[in-house]
Amino acid sequence: MSLSVVIPVFNERDNIGPLVHEVVKHLRGRVAFDVICVDDHSEDDTRDVLAALKAEVPELRVLLHLQRSGQSAAIRTGVKQALSPWIATLDGDGQNDPADILKLLAAREAADPRTRLFAGWRVDRKDTASKRWASRWANRIRQYLLRDDTPDTGCGIKLFERATFLELPYFDHMHRYLPALMQRAGWKTVSVPVSHRPRRSGQSKYTNLGRALVGIRDLMGVSWLIQRSHVTPISELNTGRTP
Repeated sequence: MSLSVVIPVFNERDNIGPLVHEVVKHLRGRVAFDVICVDDHSEDDTRDVLAALKAEVPELRVLLHLQRSGQSAAIRTGVKQALSPWIATLDGDGQNDPADILKLLAAREAADPRTRLFAGWRVDRKDTASKRWASRWANRIRQYLLRDDTPDTGCGIKLFERATFLELPYFDHMHRYLPALMQRAGWKTVSVPVSHRPRRSGQSKYTNLGRALVGIRDLMGVSWLIQRSHVTPISELNTGRTP
């Protein structure tokens, strides 16, 4: 089965090249794959770096947003354009280790067929103390409201079925609520411990305050969606008669 690796990118000129080469190193010869980088209208020369990478990496495809639309939009653009039935995502800052994609694929092989999302769980985060503290409290609040049984929804490395993802309701920042949205749709999710690395270069695109203000609104919306949903099991009638 083939795999598309989707990487949303914004102002990551120094990080995206090493990251793409790592993906190729770990996946080439092990699984049929392509890499889709979606540049979310970067303000530096990330686009030029990606253009040069295309000449070096035959598996690479590059998509460009003509205006900045956000990380969730970039992920969705890549998923919609992907040709593979399963998608792996990575953050463009290089903090996710592409070697962990193989760990997620192994988890999929051992999982219940109704499991459609394998979410990375950063057990040893390499972020600042304030960022770890803010994330810890955000996860506790999210768990209380959504009951998604997921210790780390903010981790950028995930593996999911393309068709299932495209059936989910879309909104900005939805990538942070994929476990709850998958479970709302009637599917199972699994958290898989993965490694986490310090940022090589550049700055985070999120502040603790900005993330908190947006997160409160999103939490209320996702909580409302879950309360208003009802998954109806179905089966097909089989009379045993032949035509």
